[in-house]
Amino acid sequence: MLKFKPSCQSFPMFTRKHITRNTAAALVALALSACAAGPDFHAPAAPQGAGYGAPAGKTIAGSGTGAVAAQAFAQGGEVPAAWWTLYRSPALDELMRRALAASPTAAAARANLQAAEEAARAARGGYLPTAGIAANGTREKINDAGRGSGGELAPFTLYNASVEISYSPDIFGGTRRTVEAAAAAADQQRALMRVTYLTLEGNIVTAAVQEASLNGQIGATRAVIAVDRQQLGILKKQLALGGVDRSAVLAQETALAQAEAALPQLENQRAATENQLKALSGDFPNAAGLARFDLAALYLPRDIPVTLPSRLVRQRPDILAAEAEMHVASANIGIAAANLLPQVTLSGSYGFDANALEGIFSPSHIIWNAGAGLLQPLLPDPSLTHKKKEAQAAYRAAAAQYRATVIAAFQNVSDALNALQFDADGLQAAATAEKSAAASLRLQQHRFRDGAASYLELLGAESAWQQTRISLVKAEAARYADTAALFVALGGGWQTENKDEKK
Repeated sequence: MLKFKPSCQSFPMFTRKHITRNTAAALVALALSACAAGPDFHAPAAPQGAGYGAPAGKTIAGSGTGAVAAQAFAQGGEVPAAWWTLYRSPALDELMRRALAASPTAAAARANLQAAEEAARAARGGYLPTAGIAANGTREKINDAGRGSGGELAPFTLYNASVEISYSPDIFGGTRRTVEAAAAAADQQRALMRVTYLTLEGNIVTAAVQEASLNGQIGATRAVIAVDRQQLGILKKQLALGGVDRSAVLAQETALAQAEAALPQLENQRAATENQLKALSGDFPNAAGLARFDLAALYLPRDIPVTLPSRLVRQRPDILAAEAEMHVASANIGIAAANLLPQVTLSGSYGFDANALEGIFSPSHIIWNAGAGLLQPLLPDPSLTHKKKEAQAAYRAAAAQYRATVIAAFQNVSDALNALQFDADGLQAAATAEKSAAASLRLQQHRFRDGAASYLELLGAESAWQQTRISLVKAEAARYADTAALFVALGGGWQTENKDEKK
């Protein structure tokens, strides 16, 4: 938020009046008070009364182990830095290590941060005077007749060597605000780098779960196709013997064709997911194959820490980036305000000049000067006034964008919590259906062995069971993926990582 400093804002403005002795004293007092023009920035407070909704804090019920197990939310817990390790998959851990080290997007984010940090260091150079060494030699001819000397001087050579220093005192804090803006811009890039890493981590886990899901669906679909083909072969034989009519064969051919049509689509999705994982790891599509992911090899995180709503604004890196953007906009108001005030420059030089190089550094050839300059336009510059209004409008826009980012963050967390609740319900139903289909298949197997069921009935039961397996695989994958989405929505565990580094 912005807080104006009355002592700065009430300081005399310089327009058309000449600077008086009292004004000069005021300038000195202002410099000594280290007051900066424009508002001081304060981080926005956490939104009052904001929450995630009813699902937060509940335990999602489940029965059994694996993906159908219960999940509990620990209110106020901290997300671990390497949150993906909660899936207990060595293949996923290795893939994440490679991706974080080789991803070009991560490398670009690190380079952007370094550039911003160097820019912040460069801005601090405005506090220091500039100094340089000047040396020159000129050939001159001067006509002194116009000065009353009554003659023309012969051409001569003049050599000069001196040290020149210039310094602009930061009386109104323009340099301080410039340094402040550059530092805030570096903070913004640091937060954006964390956004890049968090997005990369979430995409890798989601893609790995997607590949595991597709592997399971492809396996079940191939089994369905094999069973459908056997059923079709039996029906064709029965048709030839007059045991069934043509409609039964056509219905089975349709079912087989639908299953066969689904398989290429699933394989295409798997190939695209594998390419996505390679790209996220910084590899090309023709790189060596990645480890195979299967849902059975993934562990469902059971105890999930949920950041308190009051702390989410300090945890989500996109919110911190929006806050830093507000800070930059606030400092730019101070820069624009300082540019409306007088600009003071102190300068001096010390050196030697002579018409011959020999003895140029002797005391008799010493020259020096010192001076102070003050620039204040007689008429106000309308462009500077509009620049300040522009900076103020930019701050209002940044503040509105910050609020939008905070609202979206709370929405993300609430959506992820709701999704996990619905995932658990859907997975429970899918698991129940799969168990029932499996029990039906076992019953038909016993009946077939006893001669009470036909082989066609047995194949039908097996096909139905494989179909429920496909639905179960999709439901399991959705729960794994939405768990990762919740970790990402909570902002990941970068703060935990920073704490570990300090230990």
